[in-house]
Amino acid sequence: MVYGRGVGARLAHIVGIMKLSDKKSGAPLAGMRVVDLTRVLAGPSCTQILGDLGADVIKIERPGVGDDARSMGPPYLDSDNPHSLDSGYFLSVNRNKRSLTLNLTQKEGQDIARALIGMSDIVVESFRRGMLARWGLDYASVSRGRKDLIYCSLTGFGQTGPYAARGGYDFLVQALGGLMSVTGEAQGPPMKAVGGLVDIVTGLYASVALLAAVHHRNEKGEGQYIDMALLDSQVAYLGYVAQNYFLSGKEPGRWGNSHPNIVPYQLFEAADAPIILAIGNDAQFRRFCVFAGVEGLAQDERFVSNSQRVRHREALTAILAGLIDKHRARYWLDGLTGVDVPCAPVNTVQQVFADEHVRARGMTVEMAHVLAEEERVRLVASPMKFEKTKVSYRYAPPRCGEHSVEILRELLDMGEEEIEGLIERGITSA
Repeated sequence: MVYGRGVGARLAHIVGIMKLSDKKSGAPLAGMRVVDLTRVLAGPSCTQILGDLGADVIKIERPGVGDDARSMGPPYLDSDNPHSLDSGYFLSVNRNKRSLTLNLTQKEGQDIARALIGMSDIVVESFRRGMLARWGLDYASVSRGRKDLIYCSLTGFGQTGPYAARGGYDFLVQALGGLMSVTGEAQGPPMKAVGGLVDIVTGLYASVALLAAVHHRNEKGEGQYIDMALLDSQVAYLGYVAQNYFLSGKEPGRWGNSHPNIVPYQLFEAADAPIILAIGNDAQFRRFCVFAGVEGLAQDERFVSNSQRVRHREALTAILAGLIDKHRARYWLDGLTGVDVPCAPVNTVQQVFADEHVRARGMTVEMAHVLAEEERVRLVASPMKFEKTKVSYRYAPPRCGEHSVEILRELLDMGEEEIEGLIERGITSA
């Protein structure tokens, strides 16, 4: 089925102009279009990065329901609405996207999705393996005649291997991938890392892979398929923990707030509050000892080098704990910072966003949103800071289907009657 008037000519025109070299907005990916078929956290984290970099991200959602993350609350943006579809969870990873609702179980919805993919540079999806193939929206189907299409799938376990058909969740993968075995106190139970760490790490890896694929396409003129898995990303995230195992053959175990390879690099209790001491080299340790009035510790053969301090961890930790709890946290934080010894308070989230440095770095952004108090929603800003190109804040996290009519009219040249018919048949919603 063909939608609108002159779609073929319009498609050719749009594909022709949508190149990375189109820098009119000043953002690095201005002029690129992304069809976002992801939900919850990993995929949306990836596509939000692309949107922040200037790409036009079209987020396809289920009519009336939207991304599963919309209902993962409270809290909700509209706290008075028990059926709100704007949770804090959703808001955190869906900035700079336009929301189009499509019923992909119906042929009309599938046809519209294919038409949009045909005029886009990148597709990112997070359905279970094989699901999109049923609807003709998998890479093999939509890349026919589009050798330049870049397509990325994010799943729990990837497209190959014995677990490929399983659904994957962050918590499950943290357990299966070994992260929980090395997280938590030494004598305590295994512990997960908070904040959807594996999902977000996978989203970051996926965005890097996509940018590499864009570069390859610019060089060779060809797109490609990218297979991203939560478990793969989490295994890669083990980093030096895995390498220590490879070298020693010993299970790493849990270290709590200590470090397996660096001492002292842990939490200590000052007289009134905990602090973090993060001494990364011998010179820093010597400066700490001078400030603390225990210069002799730096010459003690047990503590003269990091390797020795790791070997005599318990003895040194006991000495330092006895020193640090004699003074208030501010004494140590101010004094050690003054002599260039890395240390920090253990801030609450409220304290983080009140911190003078976080504020100076502009790590929050306010965007217009009709459901927010005073019609402004506060979000965590992008950490990417460019000298010449800029992160672009164009769209607040969208309401479900907020841009359906706009997208169908703008990109597929549909008229009002055609769009109203789609709404009546449940193919889209506005």
